[in-house]
Amino acid sequence: MDETFSNNNNNIPIEIVTDEEMAFIEAAYASVSPSLFIRSSSSSTPSSSPHRLLHTNAISINSITLLSKRRLSSSSSDIEDTLNFVNATKKPSLTDSLLRRFRRKRALSVTDLTSTEWCPKQMEFSLVLGGRKVNQFMKAGIARHAKLEEEVIKRVEVKVKSQEDRWALKFLNFINGVNQLLFEGLTRELPIIGFAEGIWMIGVIDEVRMPLTENDHHNPILIDTKTRARDTLPAEPQRRNGRLQLMCYKYMWDNLVADNFPSKNFFTYFDLNPQSILCEDLKVISADSGFSALTLDDVVRYYRNTYMMLSPAHDQLLLRYEYQKDHSLLCEDKFAYEAEWLKNQIRSCLEFWLGEREAAYVHEEERWKCRFCQYATVCPAYTDSKEASANTSNDSKAKEG
Repeated sequence: MDETFSNNNNNIPIEIVTDEEMAFIEAAYASVSPSLFIRSSSSSTPSSSPHRLLHTNAISINSITLLSKRRLSSSSSDIEDTLNFVNATKKPSLTDSLLRRFRRKRALSVTDLTSTEWCPKQMEFSLVLGGRKVNQFMKAGIARHAKLEEEVIKRVEVKVKSQEDRWALKFLNFINGVNQLLFEGLTRELPIIGFAEGIWMIGVIDEVRMPLTENDHHNPILIDTKTRARDTLPAEPQRRNGRLQLMCYKYMWDNLVADNFPSKNFFTYFDLNPQSILCEDLKVISADSGFSALTLDDVVRYYRNTYMMLSPAHDQLLLRYEYQKDHSLLCEDKFAYEAEWLKNQIRSCLEFWLGEREAAYVHEEERWKCRFCQYATVCPAYTDSKEASANTSNDSKAKEG
């Protein structure tokens, strides 16, 4: 845990590519129905443990592939796609913002923010033209995260019947994940739901550990594991994006611990009935977890009781980068939480989502990202840069001639 990425990595070349760093998993969690599976503690003697960890099946290669079915057409229809995009992305009013159009009665995921930071224009294209493709490297990363998950929890099927049930399941997953953290010192794939900067947000934390040192043993450490297709270090924009993701989790965690969860606003915003009776499976699950919940409001109250037991997350956050081929550790990026930087990043992203500014292109020095973007053929920034490059090449050839 104390080793940083600078140790023993001098011989590893730095590669500037994007495999989207598995943040897509979180987007899938926020987009796919959470009602399919829950998971219980997978200790060596699960039947003897009274503390069951229940988690939604957030990761399914098949379901994520289904999400990506809408893709750009071939180059022959690029002009039509571009015209449709222009019509669909005329600067909206505040009442017709991207948040309202595409996340109405839904929480904004942490991946929505990190994807916006990566490239606002790409985020806009993905909303209007359809979701991003899933490649073999993403699938390998998804499989790795599922394997890490299985090391501490196992899946149990549950059937839900309403939106209230789906939200109750998320809260129950958090409650039981925290129980596992407090009793065993470790939990993974922990869903977190919170209210930050006036926006409802949701995320899935890869791993939470209780530190072993006596001085800060009350402050959980938040960890995120990234998988790399090649045995190379991530470029700085990728590290920055990963840091933003983990800082968002800490911000949400600390907000919960400070009891900043306006439950009335929650029920109103998502149009939920707090007195909705839970399905039978969730009643059984709550009873097995040590409390009796009949309604969504009951679960929310237990959610509050749970997060009030916690301390703020540790100020030191950890990004781990693994090589997909053999799961070897490429580097560990241990960094400090920066509250002001994070708030500025969140506010900048929210300006985009709230319609207060148009989607910007990536900076010139990061225009290499365009080479890996599926929307490049309809993006002016990429086509302009290609034309400029071609003209420069032609001018050079003319001079040589």
